[in-house]
Amino acid sequence: MTTTMTTTTPTTPTAVPDPVKAASALWFAAVGAGAFEAALAVGQALSAGTPFSELAGGLAVRLAIFAAAVFLAVMLRQGRGWARIALAVSLGVFGTVSLVIEPIRWLLAGNSAATFLTTADAMTLTFTVSRVLHLAAVLGAMTLMFSPSANAYFRRKR
Repeated sequence: MTTTMTTTTPTTPTAVPDPVKAASALWFAAVGAGAFEAALAVGQALSAGTPFSELAGGLAVRLAIFAAAVFLAVMLRQGRGWARIALAVSLGVFGTVSLVIEPIRWLLAGNSAATFLTTADAMTLTFTVSRVLHLAAVLGAMTLMFSPSANAYFRRKR
């Protein structure tokens, strides 16, 4: 009887670099901020007398986007390059535009940020702070997921 010995080297999974971990966490933070903003908007609309049935469609779309963003952030952390591209294009580009288009239009219409900050009520300021944090999370995630160590990680995972 002949016995053949084979040696195998254990394969260690590629460690997730800190910028990818942080980018994933920032995408989760962006989803949280978006959900908070949606809750504020729904609460305000309901208190103004808008029937929930009129809000349900928009909420369903937002929920689908939030679920997709969470899924993509998990896949990003696992080294899926397609998730990085999907996040960059969908939420990094189009999502950012959706966050800033209204304030830009408002400013272009001749309104003043200083006047806004001094006259806004607590609800509006809360929403604004959340929107700023939301935008900061998206921009931070975008920067981190294309950092040199993140790029090397996604090349290795390919």
